[in-house]
Amino acid sequence: MRFLAIVALSAGAAQAEVPVPVSDADYRPVRMEEVRLGQLLFYDPILSGNRNISCATCHHPRFGTSDGLSLGLGEGGIGLGPDRRVDPANLPEQRIPRNATALFNLGAGEFTTLFHDGRIDTDSERPSGLRTPLEDEMVAGFASILSAQTMFPVLSPDEMAGHYQENDVSTAVREGIITAPGGAWDILSKRVSAIPEYRAMFDAAWPEIAAGRAIAFTDISNAIAAFVAFEWRSDNSAFDAMLRGGPPLLPEAQAGMGLFYGAAGCSTCHSGKFQTDHDFHAMGEPQLGPGKAERFESHSRDVGRMRVTNRAEDAYAFRTPSLRNVTATGPWGHAGAWSDLAAFLRHHADPSSGLSGYDPAQAVLPVLPATKPDWAILGSPDEVAGIERAALAGRPVSETEVAQLSAFLDALRDPVALAGRLGVPDAVPSGLPVDR
Repeated sequence: MRFLAIVALSAGAAQAEVPVPVSDADYRPVRMEEVRLGQLLFYDPILSGNRNISCATCHHPRFGTSDGLSLGLGEGGIGLGPDRRVDPANLPEQRIPRNATALFNLGAGEFTTLFHDGRIDTDSERPSGLRTPLEDEMVAGFASILSAQTMFPVLSPDEMAGHYQENDVSTAVREGIITAPGGAWDILSKRVSAIPEYRAMFDAAWPEIAAGRAIAFTDISNAIAAFVAFEWRSDNSAFDAMLRGGPPLLPEAQAGMGLFYGAAGCSTCHSGKFQTDHDFHAMGEPQLGPGKAERFESHSRDVGRMRVTNRAEDAYAFRTPSLRNVTATGPWGHAGAWSDLAAFLRHHADPSSGLSGYDPAQAVLPVLPATKPDWAILGSPDEVAGIERAALAGRPVSETEVAQLSAFLDALRDPVALAGRLGVPDAVPSGLPVDR
């Protein structure tokens, strides 16, 4: 079957290419024994250093598998979603530097590069089969790139590990002991192994574990990845139904599809079955928050893909996100700068037009007495000029076109995926509280 089908779009639009329907063949297979185990691990705070944060804290189905914030609060935060706030008894060191990405369709085989800057991807020449920031320390055993990606947050002091020296995981991270015996991943594996219900589920999922092999960190990660792939597979939207020969989209959404795959040029980057070319582009996005800097650095800059490649031409380029359920995953942008989708579309369609019209009130940021100001970059004319110079050229869109594009994006909503297939468990084996 050809990857693309040529279809006629709305009246007045040129013929354009839209994807053929998504099918089972596009996804990696999963085993339900792993999926059910992964569901519990995903919602269990036991994988955080202080046993107070789960994967679901920042990737919750109530907020489109994100967290409803521009930049999240991991360690040092309490509450969920836009209501999350600083714990006055355990202040965060800083905000999480980038917006929490959505989890839809990450079990599809074509997703071989992950994170906003693509810092992990598949690499058949490496022993682990992956290229990651751990480099030579990276262990074998991850079943997929999604499996590897799901477990990097446990190493982040700002996300799940906790502040330096306040627990055994954060201490191991601080000392650079990650994958070795006694390291952060080993500590977490032993925590899980010590719980009889988890031990029984791992025995049922892997015969070699039942036969005596110790539960490895990669086993935990593989189970969580299986759950994410199953729970948030998304190919039941109105758009998907239309591609399979079902009802056409409503007129405004049909017109928006004509723009998306035609004159507005959205599909130049948002191409393929999942509306992503899996590449990196500089879209002139506002930068807020602490940026991506080492603890010893004082700047608040985030140069995106350039942090991985060290190539000047990759400055301020970020990965093209997939768009299923995009209307439910705001705020939008790599730093979550936009809480109004229409405003985001106006800027995104013509990124080279500049940042002068950006309203900081668009950001959803819990009050934080941070060591770095949130607006250091946008307050610097030189920094803003650098972002604008790198941005791609586009074309302005009218208010009618914004409404049409918004209607098309809404036709990418999948109620099955948004609700989740297994949902939030009533309880987890550790007995710790479950985010709801």
